[in-house]
Amino acid sequence: MRAKIAVFGAGNVGAEVARRVVEKKLADVVLVDILEGIPQGKALDILQSGPIEGFDCNIRGTNDPSEISGSDVVVVTAGLARKPGMSRDDLQAANAKIVKGIVENIKKFAPGSIIIMVTNPLDVMTYLAWKVSGLDRRKVFGMAGLLDTARMITFISEELNIPSSKIDAMVLGGHGDLMVPLISRTKVNGKPLEKLLSGEKIDAIIKRTANGGAEIVNLLKTGSAYYAPSSSAAAMVGSVLKNKGNVIPSAVILDGAYGLKDVCIGVPAKIGRNGIEKIIELQLTDDEKAMLTRSANSVKENILKLSL
Repeated sequence: MRAKIAVFGAGNVGAEVARRVVEKKLADVVLVDILEGIPQGKALDILQSGPIEGFDCNIRGTNDPSEISGSDVVVVTAGLARKPGMSRDDLQAANAKIVKGIVENIKKFAPGSIIIMVTNPLDVMTYLAWKVSGLDRRKVFGMAGLLDTARMITFISEELNIPSSKIDAMVLGGHGDLMVPLISRTKVNGKPLEKLLSGEKIDAIIKRTANGGAEIVNLLKTGSAYYAPSSSAAAMVGSVLKNKGNVIPSAVILDGAYGLKDVCIGVPAKIGRNGIEKIIELQLTDDEKAMLTRSANSVKENILKLSL
């Protein structure tokens, strides 16, 4: 029997996640959105590409959350993008309301599913989803670290004119400004990055990675990134459904790992059929430990603003 996933939010990210999942032949997909016609139309369009792309997974759109019943994985992309004049607190409050309603539907109609969060602010929304769902912390996690890692690898690849496949890097911590790039562990063809680039150039890459989403927003004028975010989410779905056990930097609920507790933050985690199979504790430098702790404390401050 083919696996089933649900995607909440039929915007650019949600529709792209759905498309990537069916094209990779990972699962049948239910695309859910409150706007009438949007999920149905996008799902039908994707379905009609099946004979061309060579997939036979089914995809359908709906406005009825009960149709997520039986889903193995639910990906949550729904939420507002930050608009001019909107503070981070305003965005968090608005998206917390949306996420809470979605997770209550997941709890009602697909209580046995694994939840993968994409909605921003990612770390806080993942923590909220965990609390509202009542699920084991291993079954609720977020996509961010993989995206930030991919962005950093891309910028290193561009700077050194070396294929991204030759670069080994990882970004932990919160999404964006709160990220913790592990420069001490970053290798290019097995060589330390610090031996290949000046500290000034590495700092510029780190800054560009932290502002990766904003750079795309500024270029697009309207809208935000969705190709790389959807690719990251689909990779996590694949690791779950295929029980790959891939080690992916993910926003997870920590319970003592890295000396942190009761907070959601990005760390490397082995992802398989049961969700977070294992949190990988890397040997960090003192600076990296301090950065990760600062990142976690910032997330905790924002968590306290939620009505939990």
